[in-house]
Amino acid sequence: MSVPTPEPPIRAAGCVLWRPAHSGHGIEIALVFRPKWSDWSHPKGKLKPGEEARAAAVREVQEETGMTCALGVELPTVRYRVQDRPKEVRYWAAEATGGSFEPNREVTRLLWLTPEAAWARLTQDRDKDLVGALLRVRGAGKTAPGATRA
Repeated sequence: MSVPTPEPPIRAAGCVLWRPAHSGHGIEIALVFRPKWSDWSHPKGKLKPGEEARAAAVREVQEETGMTCALGVELPTVRYRVQDRPKEVRYWAAEATGGSFEPNREVTRLLWLTPEAAWARLTQDRDKDLVGALLRVRGAGKTAPGATRA
């Protein structure tokens, strides 16, 4: 009897999108509401065939939030199962550089929240962990070395 070959993971990419707070103190983090899943999350999505993860992360931010961004450092990769398939999402810290949100069929709301409020609003614990990762790299001054503008 042969051992079944494990399914390759669904490959996806996204960003923990941030901007300086309007108050001038600290930052705000963008969260998106996806009605299909009834959840609050960071912008992310599947890679298209032949697409690099960094390009997919920037594209997904644009599609889901309407924002352009400058990619910073890579954050931890998140792994979980969706409909009994493994999924792997690579994330980057990304500073919003412009744009405006328009609701669409995938994302109906965008909120800019303090890190504490974002952590409390996020649906999945794995997304909450990324807020902490962003704050750690920002505290170390590492959000934008070699940043890529898109």
